[in-house]
Amino acid sequence: MPHSQSSSIVVFDVNETLLDITTLEPLFTRVFGDTRVLREWFAQLVLYSQTMTLSGLYTPFGELGVGTLQMIADIHQVTLADADIVELKKRMSNMPAHPDAAPALTRLRDAGFRLVTLTNSASGASPTPLEKAGLSHFFERTFSVETVGKFKPAPETYRLVAQELEVETFDLCLVACHLWDTIGAQAAGCRGAFLTRPGNATLPAPGVPLPDLVASELNVLADQIILGQSSSFRQ
Repeated sequence: MPHSQSSSIVVFDVNETLLDITTLEPLFTRVFGDTRVLREWFAQLVLYSQTMTLSGLYTPFGELGVGTLQMIADIHQVTLADADIVELKKRMSNMPAHPDAAPALTRLRDAGFRLVTLTNSASGASPTPLEKAGLSHFFERTFSVETVGKFKPAPETYRLVAQELEVETFDLCLVACHLWDTIGAQAAGCRGAFLTRPGNATLPAPGVPLPDLVASELNVLADQIILGQSSSFRQ
């Protein structure tokens, strides 16, 4: 279905897509002696957030993050101190923006796109992580999955954005560096723009939808969106 410029809305994932989670590395290096445990923790956090949704349960993402850190510590036979939990929360709330975030958001905003965010993280008091990272002013709205009590990629999370903005899901293009997020968005009727930050790639398997757009840098992905290099986005 054709998409008009006035109804073009780009929905951004936040954690890792816009904000740099590698700033958590010093904590994992100090506690576990291995920076790679950060990726293990994050993968388990995503796994159990989705498990909660599939089971009809909900716990705020931040609390799951703390619990997952304790689980990983138990697996590695490491004892966590209260200070480690405090440090995790502090680092998660102060992640800086990726260098390509502001320039890409500026391009999209100047091209007339409406910009919003959709995150698994619960909403919090000001200053928010996006405010601290200097990105909040780019966005018309910020949405949290806590409103529907389900984590992405549940279809209700993407439909929430469409309903609140009074548009259809096909009016939305989700930008994320996690393929499970673009798969969920596409299954819900959105467009999917996949950012292949380090540690993320497409999944070549039957039945898995390929993203409509793919790029390794957010500036390039923004240019693709602006140029309409998708078969049906902004035609």
